[in-house]
Amino acid sequence: MEYLKLKLDFNKYHTLLVCAFLTALTLVVYWQVQYYDFIDFDDNMYILENLHVQSGLTGRSILWSFKTTYTTNWHPITWLSLMVDFDLYKMNPAGYHWTNLLIHIANALLLFVFLQRTTKEVWKSTLVAILFSIHPLNIESVAWIAERKNVLSTFFWLLTMMVYVFYREAPSLKRYIWVVLTFALGLMTKPFLVTLPFILILLDYWPIRRISLEFSKKPAGRHRWRDYGLIIEKLPLIILAGLSCFITVYAAQEGGAIKTLQKYPLDIRFLNALISYIMYLNKMIWPYNLAIFYPYEGKFNYFEVAAAFSLIFGISIFVLFTCRRWRYLFVGWFWYLGTMVPVIGLIQVGFHSMADRYAYVPLIGIFIMLTWGLSDLFSKFQVKRILVTITVLMVVAFFVVVSRQQLQNWKNSMTVFQHALKVTRKNYQAHFGIGNDLFSKGNIQGAIFHYQEALRYNPDHPDVRNNYGNILMGLGKYEEALDQYQRSLGIKPRQAKVYNNMGVLMAKKGRLDIAIEYFQKALVIDPEYVSAKGNFKIALEEKQSLLKQRVHKE
Repeated sequence: MEYLKLKLDFNKYHTLLVCAFLTALTLVVYWQVQYYDFIDFDDNMYILENLHVQSGLTGRSILWSFKTTYTTNWHPITWLSLMVDFDLYKMNPAGYHWTNLLIHIANALLLFVFLQRTTKEVWKSTLVAILFSIHPLNIESVAWIAERKNVLSTFFWLLTMMVYVFYREAPSLKRYIWVVLTFALGLMTKPFLVTLPFILILLDYWPIRRISLEFSKKPAGRHRWRDYGLIIEKLPLIILAGLSCFITVYAAQEGGAIKTLQKYPLDIRFLNALISYIMYLNKMIWPYNLAIFYPYEGKFNYFEVAAAFSLIFGISIFVLFTCRRWRYLFVGWFWYLGTMVPVIGLIQVGFHSMADRYAYVPLIGIFIMLTWGLSDLFSKFQVKRILVTITVLMVVAFFVVVSRQQLQNWKNSMTVFQHALKVTRKNYQAHFGIGNDLFSKGNIQGAIFHYQEALRYNPDHPDVRNNYGNILMGLGKYEEALDQYQRSLGIKPRQAKVYNNMGVLMAKKGRLDIAIEYFQKALVIDPEYVSAKGNFKIALEEKQSLLKQRVHKE
């Protein structure tokens, strides 16, 4: 009787108990992150050097967040969340880390609740949520404050899925508007959500099971029209996704983030995409040599490329032919392939070949495939439940240990970039990050060495040339500094900070007219650039003072 009572109590409260367990387990893995610092790679643009964010939530800052394409993105909700954090925590990184962590926990809970509600499978849903919450590949999204956009957009992604389930359970215009609203908020957090309308179609197939995808010669009648209707109802979401794509491409082009086909040819991008698809799976199974930045080398072993293509093609064919029997394989695999499309590198943004953060949402599909697939496999071969339980516990324990070890590399800029140098080759971004850290600590010679190493591996890195120019200007090597600034602009023309630095250099040389021109160019690119505004004002005052002195002498 006591056993039966406990079982009934668990069935009654299983959702709350699982949510409590997920929260506790995630805290065990990430507890130490609250003691970590900002990372001098994007955290500077998002918080440390961003005076708009540091003004907190004001009318002017809110307006800026909706108008700006700073960081080559349009994501006003991300900016607003960081402004709220600044109002709460000022420049204390612990607060920002806690916000990221709490959003990550909320994502794990939403994932569990969605799967449990749609499949009625408590333990399988729990395991998928556990893998999502503790996997080492997801550490970058949580521990890196600048990746607020990733965890927060995923929150809206999963919330949209949950609201969509409510809509499907009792369709109404009011509920559909909530679907559109949560989706729009997600797009305004990070445009990664552009694939979500297509994922909703997959979810209609499984686990919601509102669409058949059955192809027969017999007339389908109203069932076929129902399937078409489920696709047509996604059109408003697809239109929003298309608009987001347009804004994103515009913002990236304005900021010079999209790389040309001349530098990254289409065939190289395609080969890199194939390898990356498999590398993410590889790192999911065995999470080794994880780094904040993976350099784009552009050289491939064609045997590996052929193997990657064969594996992707083979799995795709298998899940297509077995989709009627194992719907979850079809949905999980095409969830993974589809959600990777915006970030797989066919449109190359930045210098990286892949990034751990890009796997945050896509791997959910693989976790579903593995959990439901292995469960069916174990049932078929009648594997004892105790063996299954021990295996699951060992896997979870392994990921917990590896995640806690990997998290230690994110303590500060120096630790994360030193680790990247250790586990990757020719990592110019890691050299650049170490150089910045050394420069901020007054180690000029150390910074110069790492800037030069970064330029040796990637001569076309505009930020390295700009910062190297700043060091040279500080050493009084004005001509060499000017050369670095000009090279930086040659790579990426629209850089307000470089024009501002060139203006400072010219002012130091006493050439105020040219300095004023450079400050004006900086302000044309970024009218709200506070440093350029101040320098422009000072240069004008100095020029006027010199003119008065000349008139007085005459």
